[in-house]
Amino acid sequence: MRIPMPRPGRTVAAAEATPPPFSAALRAPFAVLGIRTANQGVTGIEYLPPDATPVDPTDRIAEQCVMQLLHYLRDPQWRFTLPLSAGGTAFRQRVWHALTAIPVGESRTYGEVARALHTAPRAIGGACGANPIALVIPCHRVVGSQGALGGFMNATRGDPVAIKRWLLTHEGYRFGV
Repeated sequence: MRIPMPRPGRTVAAAEATPPPFSAALRAPFAVLGIRTANQGVTGIEYLPPDATPVDPTDRIAEQCVMQLLHYLRDPQWRFTLPLSAGGTAFRQRVWHALTAIPVGESRTYGEVARALHTAPRAIGGACGANPIALVIPCHRVVGSQGALGGFMNATRGDPVAIKRWLLTHEGYRFGV
């Protein structure tokens, strides 16, 4: 899975200031998945509250994303082939690319990912929290040391760790092993 670099001159802060509307919103067992698309790629997938209103796909990429997410929900071994357009720094792009290499049913600690990329675990946590394309870029497969689930999505409300636990369980991750 290739994660393209952002276009020169486009800053993350500018993109976060006024997010575009959702191109689709799919009800999943753990949340509603809000999907954003632009420039022939998926630019974002967000975990919305379970009572959020589903939205039918508004374009071909959103339709493709919904179909692939449905495949994943039926079969966690599904391999996403979506065109992604994740905006972020070069460092975050490297982290997100590394996350896509973590096999289904496995995890890596923040420290393991940090050692592989020659950086600090806290920086990996920051990149995971800034991941704009949840689930497809599997930041849920990064856990704390000694089996702790760690944080998830830089969330301060709700129970995001329950989403992380659901995804890992769905993928066959063996807790405490």
